[in-house]
Amino acid sequence: MPREVKQREEFAKLLEAATLVRVVKKGKEAKVKARTRDLLYTYKTTTEEADALTKGLKVTGEERISAKEVK
Repeated sequence: MPREVKQREEFAKLLEAATLVRVVKKGKEAKVKARTRDLLYTYKTTTEEADALTKGLKVTGEERISAKEVK
């Protein structure tokens, strides 16, 4: 079961331990999903903040998905 994180700083720390990061964009909103060894963490934010959070990540896998591709 995924866990939603509300604090940006807490999610930024979790991103460092992530093995896979997905960014799902829908309009001006985005959901960043970080898969760690134990759990999947999600963070809801704006598209600009999502880009800033994931910029410069050293993750083995990263995906950017628009909501249109999901359907």
